[in-house]
Amino acid sequence: TLFMTLLAAFSTLLYRYSGQRDILVGTPIANRNHAETESLIGFFVNTLVFRTRLSEQMTFRELLVQVREMALEAYAHQDLPFEKLVEELQPERSLSHSPVFQVMLDLQNEPMHDLELQGLHLTPLPFDSLMAKFDLVLTIGETDGRLSGQLEYNTDLFDAATVRRMARHLEHLLEAAASNP
Repeated sequence: TLFMTLLAAFSTLLYRYSGQRDILVGTPIANRNHAETESLIGFFVNTLVFRTRLSEQMTFRELLVQVREMALEAYAHQDLPFEKLVEELQPERSLSHSPVFQVMLDLQNEPMHDLELQGLHLTPLPFDSLMAKFDLVLTIGETDGRLSGQLEYNTDLFDAATVRRMARHLEHLLEAAASNP
């Protein structure tokens, strides 16, 4: 899927920048996989954690197979609340970072549209967060068959030039994977 391909590319980028072979990436999931919750109004989002293990010898195609298997396994357990996972794992806690993962991938595959209600016209506005919730968040949206992305980052860890370079490298990784997986 598009998400799996983006996760594989993002994990590769993180591996290349950090040198770490074990990459953990969180992602929000709508958590509306039961018919009885589909029409309800409310915030049902849960967080899934994806773990990829990379090596220099691995091809992108091999990584994609690994990511696919891992993602399908994670989706099968998406009802487990993230807080319960943290409780079970009991990671060392710190106020300086989130438990379990510090990097997030957020694929916005439902485009934002204006909303018309009786006597009301609502238009989504861009929102600039003043504080990063994680060390690095890649948000990708799809509109009219085109992808666009945004990187939110902790300015204590990254500077703007580094993040721009990371964005270019991610774009090059995706192009290379498409032409020679």
